[in-house]
This record gives sequence, structure tokens and C-alpha cells, in this order.
Amino acid sequence: MIKLTQAEIDQMIAKAKKPGQDAMVLHPFYKGKIQIVPKCCIRDFSDFAIWYTPGVAEPCKDIQAHPEKSWVHTNRANTVCVLTDGTRVLGLGDIGPEAAMPVMEGKAMLFKEFAGIDAYPICLSTKDTQQIIETVKHLSVGFGGINLEDISAPRCFDIERGLQKELDIPVFHDDQHGTAVVVLAALLNALRLTGQKLERLRIVISGAGAAGVAVTQILLRGGARDIVVCDRQGLLHEGRLPNLNESKAWVARNTNPRKLRGRIQDALRDANVFIGVSGPGTLQARDLRRMGPKPIVFALANPTPEIMPEEAARVACIVATGRSDYPNQINNVLAFPGIFRGALDVRATQITESMKQAAARAIAGCIAPSELSFEYIVPSVFNRQVVQRVAAAVQRAALKAGVARKRKT
Repeated sequence: MIKLTQAEIDQMIAKAKKPGQDAMVLHPFYKGKIQIVPKCCIRDFSDFAIWYTPGVAEPCKDIQAHPEKSWVHTNRANTVCVLTDGTRVLGLGDIGPEAAMPVMEGKAMLFKEFAGIDAYPICLSTKDTQQIIETVKHLSVGFGGINLEDISAPRCFDIERGLQKELDIPVFHDDQHGTAVVVLAALLNALRLTGQKLERLRIVISGAGAAGVAVTQILLRGGARDIVVCDRQGLLHEGRLPNLNESKAWVARNTNPRKLRGRIQDALRDANVFIGVSGPGTLQARDLRRMGPKPIVFALANPTPEIMPEEAARVACIVATGRSDYPNQINNVLAFPGIFRGALDVRATQITESMKQAAARAIAGCIAPSELSFEYIVPSVFNRQVVQRVAAAVQRAALKAGVARKRKT
């Protein structure tokens, strides 16, 4: 394993002449970011005989007789497949499976660093929905969970549903549900500061892709009643149903109770919350002035948000982004490590809506009332208590939902 001191890494980064060039220095130096390391030693022929031949035959025969023993004799119970086809990589778009590999390695690294989970990047060279489902189905025997990543909408919905139907292990599309969980957590804490109630809010969401649909769903299940969603053509409403795909049609049927039409600026009038999961330059400060008292703005497009935080702060009471260089970073790493840690520890068959709600409330609860402020509504991604609390909450929710095959010991 290549190992540098922090001083050596800092020196290499200092040599970079352009922002981000440090990545071009360090990635090829390390040849990627992850590796496989054995848990046990092979010091002599005795060790060899235990861990490989002939000793390995005994667990093989035990698993053959009792397939569920794969959870006992192998590392399956602590593994996640991080899977993509490279069609919707954050900030980059459809770059293909080879180019998506550094992102998948990075995700695998975060699983290990924050939750101790061994994650493996799998990048498929097909965009065919059914081929992806069949491939993952055949690969699944070696994994305890499947994390779908950077797959374009609406295919991502079909792939997730298909795999959930075929497999008895958790299947979780992080671009959807990880984002939604952290958004709910951040909003719950924001409302504690503003004194508002979720069920009384008028919420406007920009973006009706994977994240936008999932955020809409988790907020509705959390108690929100008045949500309006906008895509590139304008506000979603039932009048547009003949021209909408399945996921957008669901949104049109289940949101916009006041039957608004037009542009996002029309929906912002008297709104309390704006959530952006779309693209840069969607709004200006004058648009936010249409909102009601104490406006909350989550501009989450990366790397350039729907409205820059400095501009939004001139009007909004609370501002959050997806960036690490501003306060209130809404980042999926607050959710997915703890969710999978909890699901794996009780060998859950799926990740239910109640488990996601529990995860969101656990994240929100990591900030004590005395710590909560307009610039601190979500915990730091480096707060190690987050994974522990989220995992514990997810375990309890899984047991209550009846999807846990064991109790954590």
C-alpha cells in the first residue's frame, strides 16, 4: 500500500497550479483510491491450509447445504455493490462507465471510512434497463446491499423497482433517497429555528428528476401538504399528464393542490421553502422576494447552485447548498453510510420508507438545541456520531417494519 504523510500530500497539492489539479496529481499516484486487504494472515502452510485448500472446502460444503450460511462464512454481511452505468454523473452527465469509475471508487472509500463497510465499484457497459437488472441480479449473491449511483432518470426508477422486486437485500438509489433523507433532516432543523410546521408550509421544488421526485415523496410522507414541482417546461399539474413520464405523472397527481400553472416564479409567491435539485441560474434574488416571511432556500445543484448563497442570503432566512465551502452543506454522506450500516447489521431485506424517515430524524437530532443556528442546521460530514445514530435508528425502524432477519448483537 502506498502511504504518504500529510506533509507530503500537502506538498504535492501545493505544486498544483490550477484548482482541482491536485486530483490529477494524486489519483494516478495512488492508482485509484481503494484496495482489498485480507483480514487474516498467511504466514506458513498451516495458515494456507486453513484459509485456502483444503480447509476452505468445509465452509463451501456448509453453504451448499445451507445457502443462508453465506452470511456467516464470507464477508457478504458487510459488503455493498456501488453500481452505475455512468449516464448521470453529478456535474458531468453521461460520461460512460469507464469515466464514472473514479466517482464509484470515491463512494466505496466513503462507505469504508465512515461506516466500515466494504464497498465494490461495479460499472456496467450497458444502458439497457433489463440488462442492468439481470446483471445485478446475478451478481447479488456476493453482496449484502446494492447502492445504485449516477443512473439517468427515468431509467433509474425502473431499475430500482425491478431490483427491489427481484432481490431480498436492500436496493437503494442514493441520488434519490440519500438526497431526500438529508433534505428532510435539514428542513426539520430549519423549522425549529423559524417556528413553522411542515404540514403548513408551501414548498416549491425545482427539478423533477430522480432527486426531485424522491424529495417530494419523503416530504409528503413526512407531513407536507402543499408542494409544487417545476421541470424545464414549467410547473407540474394534471393538465400536463398526457405528456409526462411515469414519475412526473405521479408528481402531477400528488402535488400542486392549488392547481398552479406557469413558471417557477409564479409558484414562489407566498411560498415558505424553495428546494433546488436542478441546475445553475434558476433564480435571482428578486424571485425570492416573492416568498413569504422567513423564507428557507436549499439551492443544491452542484457545482453551481440555482442561486448563489451570497445572493440568496440577501432575502432568505436560512440558506443551504450542496457545497462544502458554504454553511449548511446538504451532503448524501450524512445518510448512506449509516443507512446501510443499520440495514446490514440487522440483515434487512429492504430499506423501507420508515427507515428513511428514521434516518432523517436521526441526522437532525445530531445537533443539540443549544447548537442549532441559521448557519448550522445539519451536522458536519466529519461528525462520527452521525453514522452511529443513523444506523441505530435504521435498525429500530427495520425491526419495527418486520424487514430485519436478525437482531444486532
